Amino acid sequence: MRATGGQLVMLIAINVAVLALGAAISGGAFLSPFNLQSMAGQLPEIGFLAIGVMLAMCAGNGGIDLSGIALANLSGVLSAVVVGSFLSSADQPAAYSLAFIAGALVIGLVGGTFNGLLISRMNITPILCTLGTQMLFTGLAVVASDGRAVAVGTPDLLSEIGNGLFLGVPISFLIFIGVAAFIAALLKFTPFGLWLMLMGTNPKAALYAGFPKTRVLIATYATSGLLSGLAGIIIASRNVNVKWDYGTSYLLIAILIAVMAGVRPEGGYGRVICVVLATIALQLMSSMLNFGGLSNFVRDFAWGALLLTFLAVGRYDVAGFLMPNKSKRLV
Repeated sequence: MRATGGQLVMLIAINVAVLALGAAISGGAFLSPFNLQSMAGQLPEIGFLAIGVMLAMCAGNGGIDLSGIALANLSGVLSAVVVGSFLSSADQPAAYSLAFIAGALVIGLVGGTFNGLLISRMNITPILCTLGTQMLFTGLAVVASDGRAVAVGTPDLLSEIGNGLFLGVPISFLIFIGVAAFIAALLKFTPFGLWLMLMGTNPKAALYAGFPKTRVLIATYATSGLLSGLAGIIIASRNVNVKWDYGTSYLLIAILIAVMAGVRPEGGYGRVICVVLATIALQLMSSMLNFGGLSNFVRDFAWGALLLTFLAVGRYDVAGFLMPNKSKRLV
């Protein structure tokens, strides 16, 4: 694997630069505890989707998961419809919250496993498969909700997950960091992580080495689906309802985060810590643009331009040019 210490340093530098620029633009208000808490609370829903995209890209063979936000919305909508048919969020808040969380996770896991089965068993190109399931999941969410928003309400447990604080830090952010750390450990210290990265680096060698390609692909997309289910829970916990078309720009942002994090589009390499830092950088940039009074259209333009820039820069070893000694080390 090529070293990406430079990528990590660059992302840290980007975060520091955006914090400094935001503070200068806002006269210091950008760094207020309330604004930092607000940004940290908004970050997890897109962060979970970005880690899912990273995992799919690491699998190689054009791997990507375009169905993430559609599955997150389906998880929230379908769980709210089913659980709401026999439990009340107002009268039975604890039971409703636990059932909703379990339902969203199961739906996300089933949807991700479905993606993995189609890709591994039927040899469908991942980008086409997940594009198709994206439309399928969206259609199911529309049918389940009749095209309307589904009320979730503010049951205590869900509300605490989305809006509560622990030692001044949003609980949803702590959950995101915990899950990200778990995924990072899974990739670094388990055979699954080794198989995933080597399969993405050289699929032919992995095949002849006897790697369980089918199981690795299914596990990869199932994990991505589970992360979508988590995103659906966070979305529901921060709002009083869920809707099939929530976060229409999240797909672009999740891909942008993965590319910013140095994940190889051809597969075989990705670091969770870089994805976390890239997610933080994008959230800081978004809030800074809001402080600057710029519209959402300008923000979408900026995301598209950033994606193209990082894709172009990623074709060259810029980090190796700037830090030739570090580029020779393996990580």
